[in-house]
Amino acid sequence: MLCSREILNFLIRKDVKKILKRKDSDAGQRGKALEDLRASIFNKFRSSESAKRQQQRICGPVAALTFNFMVAVGIIFMNKWVLKNVGFQFPVFLTFIHYAVSWALMAILNSFALLPASPPSKSTPLSLFTLGVVMSLSTGLANVSLKYNSVGFYQMAKIAVTPSIVLAEFIWYKKKVTFSKVVALTVVSIGVAIATVTDLQFSLFGACVAVAWIIPSAVNKILWSNMQQQENWTALSLMWKTTPITLLFLVSMIPFLDPPGVLAFHWSFNNTSAILVSAFLGFLLQWSGALAL
Repeated sequence: MLCSREILNFLIRKDVKKILKRKDSDAGQRGKALEDLRASIFNKFRSSESAKRQQQRICGPVAALTFNFMVAVGIIFMNKWVLKNVGFQFPVFLTFIHYAVSWALMAILNSFALLPASPPSKSTPLSLFTLGVVMSLSTGLANVSLKYNSVGFYQMAKIAVTPSIVLAEFIWYKKKVTFSKVVALTVVSIGVAIATVTDLQFSLFGACVAVAWIIPSAVNKILWSNMQQQENWTALSLMWKTTPITLLFLVSMIPFLDPPGVLAFHWSFNNTSAILVSAFLGFLLQWSGALAL
């Protein structure tokens, strides 16, 4: 409905009317004019700014947060199932599979010209590179933490990300938080902590990984939010640009954080299906998280 209204508004513009009303005898010129019109419509709705407005209209804050919450809960239990029950004891390589599947899905969208274009170059290659590296650390360490810790402790560590974001934004951008937001954040944090305190089973190494995961996770969310809100990046276009960098750094992390033997894993149909479902949820989590930001 919204897209139809945009198209109607576009078609009633004066310059478009002139093209539609042309009465050139030359059929070739008329065909060229219609081709130019079609290209103009395509470019308008594929541009980063139009795509971002469309994204904001279709997926408002409540819908984005709800979507992100449901996917986040699903992938935590799915990843834990893959790491524990399926026996795929390679959390960083699992993260690599997640991003590889995400990149493949975005490549398919891009081949059909369904991926929004990147905005006019405001982001430096260094900022995109930094975001890709931080993403690899954030997601890779998160799955390592999930392998060595219980779901309860994993959620406890995740609670600390939000205060870290608030503190980092105050230091970097001088953003102040109202007293009511501080109270709300404290109440929610205490509530989740109480709900999961009975499940605190963790190893010393897992606890260290969980603490190390908090900082890149907070930085990741701040960078994503800043680039989307100030530089008109859409979620998918920013994912498309940063995923190759993330894949590269995940490969460099595998020898240090994953045990050997990934090639000896029994890749049965059921095991592979579980890993691919986890990977698809990973794509939805990354996309929904970017939408929420």
